[in-house]
Amino acid sequence: MVALSVLDLVPVPEGHTPADAFAHTKDLAQHVERLGYQRYWVAEHHNMVGIASAATSVVIGYIASHTHTIRVGAGGIMLPNHSPLVIAEQFGTLESLYPGRIDLGLGRAPGTDRATSMAMRRDMMASDHFPDDVLELQALLGPLQPDQMIQAVPGTGLNVPLWILGSSLYGAQLAAALGLPYAFASHFSPDALDDALAIYRARFKPSQQAKTSHAMAGVNVILADTDAEARRLFTSLQQRFTDMVRGARGYLKPPIDSIEDYWAPTEKVHASRMLTCSFVGSPATVKGQLDRFVERTGVDELMVASAIYDHDARLKSYALLAELEIGEAVASAA
Repeated sequence: MVALSVLDLVPVPEGHTPADAFAHTKDLAQHVERLGYQRYWVAEHHNMVGIASAATSVVIGYIASHTHTIRVGAGGIMLPNHSPLVIAEQFGTLESLYPGRIDLGLGRAPGTDRATSMAMRRDMMASDHFPDDVLELQALLGPLQPDQMIQAVPGTGLNVPLWILGSSLYGAQLAAALGLPYAFASHFSPDALDDALAIYRARFKPSQQAKTSHAMAGVNVILADTDAEARRLFTSLQQRFTDMVRGARGYLKPPIDSIEDYWAPTEKVHASRMLTCSFVGSPATVKGQLDRFVERTGVDELMVASAIYDHDARLKSYALLAELEIGEAVASAA
C-alpha cells in the first residue's frame, strides 16, 4: 500500500474568515492523525484571500502544537522568496520544538503574482539560484564545519529532511542529483508527471538523507457516499480552477448543481486539464481510480488535497479514503 498524506492549502470558504480556516486546519490535522496519515503539509501562497497559509512556518508550528505523531511540514516553502539562513532558523526552531516531526519541501516558484513578488522585495532572478540556495540551506542544517562563520541557531546539526517540489522536469533532475525525495504537483499541473518520475528514478544518486528514491504525487481526492454527491462537492474546486483561468482568485465557493452552467467550453478544457489528477466519487469508484494511478506511476506516496467547502464533508472524505488501502492490489500482484 502507498502512504497517504495531506496537502492543506488552508482554504478560506466563502462566508468564512482566516480564523475559521485555521480552526478547520487544526481539526483536520487531528482527524487525519487519528486515521494514520503519514504527514500534513501546508504551502506558501501570498495575496490570495482564499488561502490562509502565507506565514507557512507559523501555520506549521500551530498544527504541530495540536498534534502528537503525524509529520508536519511545508509543501512547500518557495525558497527564492527567502534567505536560506532565515528558513534554516525557522525550521531549526520548529525541529527543536517538535523533534523528528518536521519536513521542509522546497519550491522555486514565487507562490504569487509578479506585483506581490515585488512587494515582497523578491529578486525576479532569484529562481535562477535555486540549486545553490538548496545547497546553502542543506549546509546550514547540517553539522557545523571548521571555521564556519555563520550558523543557524537553532538549525545547525538538526538535518531537517528536505524535499524538492516541482511540476516540470527541472525539479526531478535536481532532486535526483541531490539524492532527495521528490514531490510532483500533479494536483494542479499534471502534464509532465510521467516524464518527471522517470527522470527522477533513472538519475537518482544516493545521499546521506536518502539511500533510495522516494516519489510523491499530489492528487485531488473527493469522496462521498455516492458518485453524485462527490461530483457535486467537486464543483467547488472546479469553480476555483475556472476562476484561475479567468485570472480571478477568491474564496472557496460552495458547490453548485451544474458546473456546466458556470464555465464556458474553453474554460472547461483548461480547468479540466489542470484537474486531470482528480479522483472523485464513492469509495468503490475512487479506489479503482487510485489503484490504477498508483500502478501506472509507481509512486511511493500520495499527497492528497481535498478542497471541499463543507468542513464535515471534508473530514468524511479523508476518513473514507483512509479505509481504502490504496495500492494493496498492486503490492499483492508484485
